[in-house]
Amino acid sequence: MSITSFNPPVRTLMGPGPSDVHPRVTGAMARPCIGHLDPAFVGMMDEVKTMLQYAYQTKNQLTIPVSAPGSAGMETTFQNLLEHGDKAIIAQNGVFGGRMKEVAERCGATAIMVEDDWGKPVDPQKIEDACKAHPDAKLVAFVHAETSTGARSDAETICKIAHDHDMLTLVDAVTSIGGSELRVDDWGIDAIYSGTQKCLSCTPGISPVSFSERAIEVITSRKSRVQSWFLDTNLVMGYWGANAKRAYHHTAPVNALYALHESLVMLQDEGIENSWARHKKNHLVLRAGLEAMGLSFIVDEEHRLSQLNAVTIPEGIDEAVVRSRLLNDFNLEIGAGLGALAGKVWRIGLMGHSSRAENIFLCIAALEAVMSDMGADINTGVALSAAQNAMK
Repeated sequence: MSITSFNPPVRTLMGPGPSDVHPRVTGAMARPCIGHLDPAFVGMMDEVKTMLQYAYQTKNQLTIPVSAPGSAGMETTFQNLLEHGDKAIIAQNGVFGGRMKEVAERCGATAIMVEDDWGKPVDPQKIEDACKAHPDAKLVAFVHAETSTGARSDAETICKIAHDHDMLTLVDAVTSIGGSELRVDDWGIDAIYSGTQKCLSCTPGISPVSFSERAIEVITSRKSRVQSWFLDTNLVMGYWGANAKRAYHHTAPVNALYALHESLVMLQDEGIENSWARHKKNHLVLRAGLEAMGLSFIVDEEHRLSQLNAVTIPEGIDEAVVRSRLLNDFNLEIGAGLGALAGKVWRIGLMGHSSRAENIFLCIAALEAVMSDMGADINTGVALSAAQNAMK
C-alpha cells in the first residue's frame, strides 16, 4: 500500500461551518513554527488577547484562546464555574442548548431546563420565571446564536434578568462572534465561548473564551478542583494570564494561533461594526433571491441570524439529493437540518470570508438549477435579478 499526499477539493463552504478560510489566514499558518515559549511568540500571544477583547467588546483580563474547538470552550466555561451539587438554568431552543445540559450534568450540576420551540428565540419571561422558581441556581446559560436553527436570542435582556437574581451568565457565541452584534461588557456576560471557524474566517480548532471578574471570583473560591486538568483556568493562566511568567502548561498550537492572529487583524482592519453590517447586508441579498424563488425562512426576521439561514425545503424534494448535487456539480456545500429540523430545512451559511456577493449568486443559481431539474415547484428566472436589486 502506498498512500500519497492528501489534496482536498476546492469547495465553496456555505454550510453551518467551517466557513471559507481567507487566503491571508492559510498563508499565516504556513509561516515557520517557533517554540510556544519563544519571546517572539509570547509577544504575539499578547496581541491575540488584545484583539479577542476587541472581538468580544470586553476589557476582561481573562480572555484567551483555548487550544481546542468550540466544544472545548463550552467545557471550559461550565467546568470552571460549576461544582457538584450546583444548579444551572439552561435555555434550549435548538441542538446546542441540549449540549449545554449534557456538559452541566457531567460537572455534577442539576440542569433546570427552559425550553422554546426550535426556530424561536429564548423567551426572557421563561428565564424570569425559572430564576424565581430556583433562586439558588448559580448561573443562567443560553445560546446567543443557535446554529441549528438560525435564531438569535436577546442576550442583553436575558443577562439583566439573571443578574437581577444574582446569578452568573454563560453564553454560547460560536456562531455570533464577528457576525452579529455582541457586547460582552455592556450586556453583562460573565462567561462566553466561541469558535474560530465561522465568522472569523479562520480554521477550526481554537475556542476563544472570556470570563468577567465576577466569574473569576467564583472560579478562585471553588471548594473542589476543576474536573479537567487541561481546561482548569487556574492552571492555564500561568501561561496565558496577564503578567504571567509563561510557565509551561501545554504545547500551544503555534501555527493555528498564527491563523487566529491574522484573522483578528483582518477583523480589526474591517472594524467590528462593519463586519456585523456586512453580514446583515449579505443576508438581505440572499433573502431576496431565495424568496423570489419561492423559498421561505423558519425564523422570524426580527430574530433571524444574518450568518446562518434556515430555509424551508420545497415539498416533494429530497433535500439530501440536492445537497449532494450541489457538492458534486458545483463544489458548493450547504448544511442539513439537525434534530427536530432534520429533513425540513437547509442551513445556508454566510459567515466570515464566505459572506461575499459571489458566493450568494453561486448559491442562488446552483439551487435554482438543481431544484428545477428535479421538478421542484419554484419560480425560475427571477431569483438572480431579485438578489441583484437587493444589492443596490
